[in-house]
Amino acid sequence: MIIFIIALIVIFLIVLISNVKIVPQTHAYIIERLGGYTATWQVGLHIKLPFVDRIAKKVNLKEQVVDFEPQPVITEDNVTMQIDTVVYYQITDPKLYAYGVERPMMAIENLTATTLRNIIGDLELDETLTSRDTINTRMRSILDEATDPWGIKVNRVELKNIMPPAAIRDAMERQMKAERERRESILRAEGEKKSAVLIAEGEKESAILRAEAKKEAEIREAEGKAQAIIKVQQAVSEGIKLINEADPQSGYLTIKSLESLNALADGKATKIVVPSNIQGLAGLATSLTEIVTASKEK
Repeated sequence: MIIFIIALIVIFLIVLISNVKIVPQTHAYIIERLGGYTATWQVGLHIKLPFVDRIAKKVNLKEQVVDFEPQPVITEDNVTMQIDTVVYYQITDPKLYAYGVERPMMAIENLTATTLRNIIGDLELDETLTSRDTINTRMRSILDEATDPWGIKVNRVELKNIMPPAAIRDAMERQMKAERERRESILRAEGEKKSAVLIAEGEKESAILRAEAKKEAEIREAEGKAQAIIKVQQAVSEGIKLINEADPQSGYLTIKSLESLNALADGKATKIVVPSNIQGLAGLATSLTEIVTASKEK
């Protein structure tokens, strides 16, 4: 009897322990009682009734990412391409997620494919390639609205890859190559133009500087000659002044006149005129002395 009671106690404890559940963070459990929904367990410790309650579904409340396989779509200009999408979603209502739709991920995948075909069908190829942000925004809005009854919130939708046909890709590559060559030609022409302009400006500035240097040299040369003439004239004036102050005699003037004739004789002239009466030169010197003396007396 005691063994039977101990066995019952052990079985009771096992059943009790097996019905004690701890819900971890960012999770929720859907509880059914006798086949019908009865509660949603949040984070913490919970006890369910044995053989009556059961955990129907464990729901992860964290944001999740699902990457769908590439889907064939046709643009408005009849170009068939492959596009794969990435959907970021989060379960906001565990009860709706558990009972709203069968196989929610398959439902989202099919909804994503049909929505993508509808959007791309209204766009041409070039618009499809350049309007990713617009397509992402429209898809997110449509999917978020459609998944609300399922307890799912779509946070983001991204076009992962857009794969046009091989012929279209080759044509696009040739077009890009031609565009790059055109830009290269333009840049090269602009560079040559700027180089020619800089060379011409350099030659112009060089010519201006040479002209200014030549002008400055001529001005300095003229100023030097003028100063030399002034110095010579000042020296002559000083010499005359000194001679006047020294009161030269007729003999000294005669000697200076003879020195002047000697200097003329050293020149390149082929003829020299010498006075027939050399004494007249002395008389001339005497006359000059008298003129100088008279000017001093005045």
